[in-house]
Amino acid sequence: MTNSIDLNCDMGESYGAYKLGSDDEIIKLVSSVNIACGYHGGDPDVMDHTVAMAKKFQIGVGAHPGFPNLLGFGRWNMDVPKKSLMNMIIYQIGALQIFCQKHGVEIQHVKPHGSLNNMADTNAEIASSIVEAIISINPNLPLYVKPNSELEKIAKKHGLPVVLELFADRAYNDDLSLVSRSREGSVITDLDEVIDRVVNMVKKKKVTTITGKEININGQSICVHGDTPSALHMVRAITKALKEIGVTINPPSLSSMKS
Repeated sequence: MTNSIDLNCDMGESYGAYKLGSDDEIIKLVSSVNIACGYHGGDPDVMDHTVAMAKKFQIGVGAHPGFPNLLGFGRWNMDVPKKSLMNMIIYQIGALQIFCQKHGVEIQHVKPHGSLNNMADTNAEIASSIVEAIISINPNLPLYVKPNSELEKIAKKHGLPVVLELFADRAYNDDLSLVSRSREGSVITDLDEVIDRVVNMVKKKKVTTITGKEININGQSICVHGDTPSALHMVRAITKALKEIGVTINPPSLSSMKS
């Protein structure tokens, strides 16, 4: 069992008059945040505020680029030419980078959002677009990936540091991809079930899939989705549960990224 793990949350996804999540409360409890960059959520004011909060509470900042799909919150599959997709990713990371420079913060990592991330589980071209876009900016900028995904394999092939990510509030398929949100049971909202799954993933390195199979899984970071209505309660409960089994919450170490 690991003695330390990263706890990350997707946030900064509010925009204009629309507020999503409990960012101001959650950010105090996690070790890393994935900040929306304006394509699936977020806007300049929200990015500025979220980076400022991350600096205040000394939380690792990650860019959270997605498809240009505000209406569908980045959760609609899109067919984007490789060059355009790479430039969209570069554009979004660059937008967040400017706010990080303003506040004197380094970008810790990149984590693709929604369908961009999920399609990269099996689509080698999308996975390559993500990896090559990041390498063109900074070949040492870590990428959060799902275990056993094309994104993990291609990132490692190119020597890009990776952080294996586990999901507290999402159901898994047998291949360790996430169950489609269109399917019942894909999002886990029962707090006791979330805690049991997190403890099993961290302590036993196992997870029960949507089919009922228990399979091996390994990771250096746990994700809670900030737009899940119970996200704040989940983060509090996960923090407490991990402490009880002797696991501390810290940003991912450089050694774990290269493993």
